Formats: sequence, C-alpha cells, structure tokens
Amino acid sequence: MSLYDWDFSAPTPSGMGDHDVPRLSDRLAGRRIALLVTGGIAAMKTPELARGLRRHGAQVVAFASPDALRYVGREALEWATLGPVVTELTWAAEHLSDGAPFDAYLVAPATHSTIARMAQGIGDTVVTSALISALGRMEQGRAQVLVAPTMHGTMHNAQLLDNSRRLAAQGVRFIAPRDAFGKHNLPATELICIAVGRALSQSPLTGKRIMITAGPTPVPVDGVRRIVNRFRGRLGARIAEELIWRGADAELILGDGAWRPSAPLPLTIARTYDEYRDTVVARASEGLFAGVFSAGVADYRPKQAVQGKIASGQSSLQLDLEPTEKVIDLACAAGPAMHCVAFKYLEGVSEDELIRVASGRLGRAGIVVATRGEDTRGTEQRALLITHQGVQPVEDKRSIATHIADHLQSLATDGVALHHAAE
Repeated sequence: MSLYDWDFSAPTPSGMGDHDVPRLSDRLAGRRIALLVTGGIAAMKTPELARGLRRHGAQVVAFASPDALRYVGREALEWATLGPVVTELTWAAEHLSDGAPFDAYLVAPATHSTIARMAQGIGDTVVTSALISALGRMEQGRAQVLVAPTMHGTMHNAQLLDNSRRLAAQGVRFIAPRDAFGKHNLPATELICIAVGRALSQSPLTGKRIMITAGPTPVPVDGVRRIVNRFRGRLGARIAEELIWRGADAELILGDGAWRPSAPLPLTIARTYDEYRDTVVARASEGLFAGVFSAGVADYRPKQAVQGKIASGQSSLQLDLEPTEKVIDLACAAGPAMHCVAFKYLEGVSEDELIRVASGRLGRAGIVVATRGEDTRGTEQRALLITHQGVQPVEDKRSIATHIADHLQSLATDGVALHHAAE
C-alpha cells in the first residue's frame, strides 16, 4: 500500500470529544482571552488560533467585526471557542466585560484600519468599542493588549508606524508579523500563544537574559566527516521554552545534530565545537543573568583536521585526539556574575557515585542536573537535581525544565528583594 493511498482502516479510537483539544500545557489555565477578529483575509485562521490558546488552558471569547465574518464563519469560531461570538453591541455590554473581565485582548488579525482606530479612540464596531475599554483596563494594570498586524506591504506606511508607535508607547504589545511574499502575515499559532503568555507573565525572570546550550558539538575529522555524539538537545529546548513562556529573554544555542525544535525559539546553531565555544564565551561576556549548560560538549577532537576529504577504502584509519577545553569554565570566567546550571551525565555507575561526581560542580554552579544512561527512556530522561540543600529526583524532561526555571526564578526573586533592601 502506498503512503498516499488510504487502506480504508478506521481512525484510532480516542477519548477526546469533538470540541476538545489536546492539552499542551497549563500555562494559560484560568486566563480569559478576548480574541478580537477584524476584516483581514487572515481571519480565516482564527479558529485554529482559538484552539491553540485553549491547548494551553485559556478560555477564549471571540469578538468579530462584520467585515471579519466575510472571511471566517461564525459557526467555525463558535466551535473553536465553545461559545457564542460577540458581533454587536448589546444591553449586556460584552465589550466592557465587567462581569467576567479578560486578562488579555488579542487583536488577530489586526488590519491597518483597526490599528488607526485604536490609536485615535474610534469605537465604531463591537471590536473597536471593546478595544477602547481594553486600553482603559490596560492603563489601570488590569489587562494586557496584544496586536498581530497583517496587511499588504504597500500599507506599511508612515501612518501605520505613527499609530503603532503611539499605541506601543501606551503599553500595547505588537507581535512581530511573519514576513513573506511582500506582506505582513499572521505568525504561527504557537508563537502567538507564547506572546500572550509572556505578556501575562509576572515572573521576576521577565526581561532576564539567559543562555541555554544544548545538543552535540561536532568536531571535524576532515572537510566532510565529523565526530558527533547522540545528544540532540531536546531537554535544552524544553528548558528554553519554559523560560521564554515566563518572559525571559532566552536564547537556545544548539549544536548541529540534525534536529531542530518545533517551538518558535530564539535559536543559534553552532556547527562545530570551536563555533560553540566562541559563541558561548561571547554571550557570557555580554553579561547574562544565567547560563544553562545542557549541551553534550565534545571531550576530544582531532589534533589536526584534514583539509578536504580523507580517501575512503583504507584498511585502517588512525586519529590522534586531544582533550577539548571546558567551555563551561571559560564561560563562567567570562561572565563571573552569571548564575550557572551545570549538567553531568554518566553510565554504569550507582546513583550514589553519580551524586558524588556531580556534586563536584557545586560552587560555581548553584544546581547540577545529574543523569545516567540507565535512566533514559526513549526521548525521556530521569534526573537528580543536586544543590547544597540536597538531592531531588525528577522523572521527566518537562519537570526538569520546570524545576530549573523555578530555581532561576528564586534567584531573580532574591535579587529583587536585595535590591529593594538596599534602597
């Protein structure tokens, strides 16, 4: 049977209902989001956006202008949000949301005209009327307002910039559009969800610059071949994603290993060990709040990489290897104020021996994530989190990422407290 031909088999049974969504996280649980849909062609994508927000636990209510309903069906929005769409001003004053306030207002897509009306305080539709109230709530610190502009490139003009900058100065957050085909396009659903989460985050990590390293660091043998380990950086990507949701300015430095995270993350690819070392040290020297060093850094490299390609077909090939530098030590020296999270991986040892070896990293690192090969289960990993206060077992990568973010958040909280005490 071809990959492209149906074999007439039934779908795999599922306990999910027709309106249910697979839960990705609880990061927006308990949050009410007003999805304000305006009259751009990208409105056709808003049912998926509503479901994307729900995948992270949000409750979504859609407001749609008459022009928006030319591009997306009311029933599709109601199916996606599990509730009626607000399409006109009524006695219930849904646009004021006094009875059930919204945590965030998301204008997606936001047309040129809508942005102009927002900036000038014009409330001529249910969407723009809701936005007048939303801006008032934002000024009072009771809600966040986010805008996802979409329009043809010829509409990117001085009026758009003036109005957008005016709104941004008031506190409105503009989500960077996807640049393609000469237009401002609606970004990926997950990117918009993360933008909403970051806007709502009250974490002290907000705005903190954090570097996360992950994956292998290949060392060249010749111009074609390289030595690389089996680590691919999935745990580091999980950590970066958790920190980004909390509002941190996090960057994932990923060694080149044929895997890329699907989540929209600030990403730098290091194609060789030397490139990885130089990038990490350069970032550390810029003054980071923290560095999370989860990369599987190469321990050895050929003393001399061959230019070109070594001829194949030889009966044997001998490589003369030398130890690499400890990049975490170089980074800590370059950024002495940087909080460090270190990792230690061993195989064929007891947990007691793992703890003993990993504890040697405590001091410069406030926490060490210790793992054994025996505790790897497919793409999942059990770990021991080792601090001066003790050892805590953690059973999966999502939990490891959460605990690391909690640890860094506690350091940021302590720093804020010390700053206030000094004042």
